[in-house]
Amino acid sequence: MANPEHTPKRPLWKVQLTQVGTSCARAWEIVRTRGPSQVQFWFIALIVGIAAGYAAVGFMLGIERLQAALYGTEDVRHIHSFAETLPWFWILLLPAAGGLIVGLILHFFTPDGRVRSVADVIEGAAMNDGRVEKRAGLASAVASMITLSSGGSSGREGPVVHLASVISSWVSNRILADGITARDLLGCAVAAAVSASFNAPIAGALFALEVVLRHFAVHAFAPIVIASVAGTVISRTHFGDVTEFSLPVDANALGFYVELPAFMILGLLAGLVAVVLMRAIFWCEDIGTSIQASLRMPRYLRPALAGLLLGAIAIFYPHIIGVGYETTSEALTGSLLLHEAIVFCMIKVAAVAITIAGRMGGGVFSPSLMVGALLGLAFGYIATPIFPEVSGSETLYALAGMGAVAAAVLGAPISTTLIVFELTGDWQTGLAVMVAVSLSTALASRLVDRSFFLSQLERRNIHLAAGPQAYLLALFRVSSVMRHPNHPRAADPVRAREVLNEGFYVTPEATLEAAMPLFERAPVDYIPVARFGTDDAAPEIIGALFHVDALKAYNRALAATAAEEHS
Repeated sequence: MANPEHTPKRPLWKVQLTQVGTSCARAWEIVRTRGPSQVQFWFIALIVGIAAGYAAVGFMLGIERLQAALYGTEDVRHIHSFAETLPWFWILLLPAAGGLIVGLILHFFTPDGRVRSVADVIEGAAMNDGRVEKRAGLASAVASMITLSSGGSSGREGPVVHLASVISSWVSNRILADGITARDLLGCAVAAAVSASFNAPIAGALFALEVVLRHFAVHAFAPIVIASVAGTVISRTHFGDVTEFSLPVDANALGFYVELPAFMILGLLAGLVAVVLMRAIFWCEDIGTSIQASLRMPRYLRPALAGLLLGAIAIFYPHIIGVGYETTSEALTGSLLLHEAIVFCMIKVAAVAITIAGRMGGGVFSPSLMVGALLGLAFGYIATPIFPEVSGSETLYALAGMGAVAAAVLGAPISTTLIVFELTGDWQTGLAVMVAVSLSTALASRLVDRSFFLSQLERRNIHLAAGPQAYLLALFRVSSVMRHPNHPRAADPVRAREVLNEGFYVTPEATLEAAMPLFERAPVDYIPVARFGTDDAAPEIIGALFHVDALKAYNRALAATAAEEHS
């Protein structure tokens, strides 16, 4: 028999390592079964923020490296100036080749050949328990990177937001998160991605709350701020604590309060331009779909054709290439002439519409900044000579216009205003910018469905613009609410058959959104639920949808939504 005194002892570090591993496994099991505690969720938010920050940084660095390789320059910040020296055929063919590659990627890795963006993230938050498509999302990120590197005219922020949402969806699935937890994690990822893209932690947090979650619940604020700060730290580690744009010294010279009416006029004009930009995209989308259908063109050729059109424009106007920050910077510093600002603004609107409608990928935030800056500069050139003694700098109008157009397109006046401030480092012009932003947003929201993203969803028959009361019914299937024949208070089978024969019925796959209008015309307070076979046999009644049950489910969903938004 072995002597216990002579039993070899394990090293202390192995014992401690085992204990740590056991504790971590136990904690992980608790998180998966019971959900994370508040402190645990903050740590998860931190991890998601770091991952989203690295995703944003990697996406931006990927664009820079690929763009430098394709165009043969290391200074991608001045890609427009360098492109003027390249052969015309290279400028023409490069976007077309990039579009063809994008089309093939989307054709094989997405079910509909469409790039995922911020609108899909908003849909995921509202209708899919805070989750987005992962396979299609990764394919969209690669496609958008190729688009922006090869001459596409769109923004990098939308793809980054969706890429970060893919990360949060993966984490939510791992911890078996419920809808509220998953939505909060989604907000954390979005906040980190936006803050890393713009070096704007405050705006990143508010963007996630204002645009994606569309509420300012207290319970979500702390983890979203943690993730946003984490994304900013990651960004500043790689790019430094520098603003994206630099303003001239006298740009914040607001002449007098008498000048504020000019900014009000600029705000209204910016709202109209924002509406033109959004409707131009939708109009080109409809035209492209019509041409594709009439020619029976394979869907993977649509981005290539759009790229060819962009290349033809870029031969004469290379300013449309990429995100356009070089031209935006020139507008903010007053380096452009009046006719250049007007022409570049119109050409950029057309280029963005072709890029997005051509399903090449990218977002609308950076283009709206460029369009707004050009609009504001042109307005400043015209307005300041009228009352020179009370007018500030033309570049101040460029700054206000940049914020006004972007806010109207995104439907996010608060976060957009802060993004403009953090992009420029100028907090002295707040009054002028806020006046322009408020009026542009108010006007544009009346002419479209509140924002570009919500208008996109409306075109897909997803009604989020009107609020939860408009889309919650679409979340319930009839099969989950109906009463089966063995229910104690089931519908009378004879009467249900009579109602079915009168033409009133629903299928179990239908939603309450489709079923509720039938109650206004039905002769009874229930609708038969029928299943149809493949032959001429009579439909089988498998249950009945009672009006009171549908209303109860709807009211519970409204109450849960209100509780989440005010918690």
